[in-house]
Amino acid sequence: MKNVTDSFVYLVGHWPFAGSFGFNTDILATNPINLSIVLGVLIFFGKGVCVNDLLDNRKQRILNTIRNSEELRKKTIEQLERARDRLRKVEIETDEYRINGYSEIEREKANLINATYESLERLENYKNETLHFEQQRAINKVRQRVFQEALQGALGTLNSCLNSDLHFRTISANIAILGAMEEITD
Repeated sequence: MKNVTDSFVYLVGHWPFAGSFGFNTDILATNPINLSIVLGVLIFFGKGVCVNDLLDNRKQRILNTIRNSEELRKKTIEQLERARDRLRKVEIETDEYRINGYSEIEREKANLINATYESLERLENYKNETLHFEQQRAINKVRQRVFQEALQGALGTLNSCLNSDLHFRTISANIAILGAMEEITD
């Protein structure tokens, strides 16, 4: 402020005074004086108003920014809590799926093992039945063979020892026995 006043005094001190009042048309001489006077008055009287208005405006902007930041912070915290809740729910569902999945896998495993044991048991029973059937068949073949051999031996003995009438009766009796045996095996 002192610099502006000093410059005004300096300019007035070097100019000669005119004898009468009038308009000065010299633009270079009048503009710096007028500007310095106007600026001095504005600065002196207007600085409080301008500075206070600027500070109030700045203060309001800062307070608004702080309020907006607080609101955004609260909204962000709410969103974070909702996201955490959703995460907890998803983790719980994931654990349930995992537990159910393991239970299902164990149940399927047990079912598969049981089905395999049942199949093996059926195959073992079928094998035993087949073996028993083949044994019976072999025994029956051996019996028939032994019977045929015994019969042929007996016939040979009878043929050599008997006459033809006795021989004929014996053959008829043996044929009847064979027929009866054949009915039994069928």
